[in-house]
Amino acid sequence: MKLDHIVHFTKQSPLKSSEYWNAAGFHAVVGGSHKNWGTHNALMYGPDYYIEWLTSEDEELAARSSHPLVEHLRYDQQGFGTICLRSDNLELLSKQLESRGFRTIGPTDAERQTETGELIRWKMLFIDQEISMALPLPFFIEWEQEDKGRFAALKSNGTIQAVNEQLQLDTLFFSVNDKEQSETQWKKLLGGSLELGNCRLSFEEGEGKERLSKVCFASAERELLFEHGLYQVPRFE
Repeated sequence: MKLDHIVHFTKQSPLKSSEYWNAAGFHAVVGGSHKNWGTHNALMYGPDYYIEWLTSEDEELAARSSHPLVEHLRYDQQGFGTICLRSDNLELLSKQLESRGFRTIGPTDAERQTETGELIRWKMLFIDQEISMALPLPFFIEWEQEDKGRFAALKSNGTIQAVNEQLQLDTLFFSVNDKEQSETQWKKLLGGSLELGNCRLSFEEGEGKERLSKVCFASAERELLFEHGLYQVPRFE
């Protein structure tokens, strides 16, 4: 299983978020709007994953939404929220997770409208878990379009450029109150390993709110702190 994307909640507009990362030497874009949720996003792709900076677009609509991710946005407001893992069969995955003792929500349909009016569709599967100070478990996604065609289209329209393909992930670090307990729970969820196809998951002892605390890229040379989220990033000439 691979990381599909990292969700980072922000109070910045998608334009402002993308401008920050572009000014830092990367290539980020305005993603689009989730019309049913009252949210919109900016995106920055790596070779086989992306980072989503998610914020409210329609405060009233977002306040009424019962979607788990929007509820999480309302709770956290800023900083790393959660991660999403990619599957090619959420129905089967749901049965596997239920057999491991997890209650699931979904799969449910979702869509995003881009700035050009294109509708991008996918399905989502969540673990039934109260949003709190405790570390949220990942959710899962199944795209309508298969990966090869989806990434080819993103390269064709300029969303993925040469600099994006150099953004290999190394490790995602999570700050938790009980390292051993968190590792055991996540290994149970993921079938025994914390090694994903495109990054590693690591847990560190911390205090208070449990969340993803640091995103570390391969060949990192500097740190960027954006909207309460710490990124260890490479330096591109």
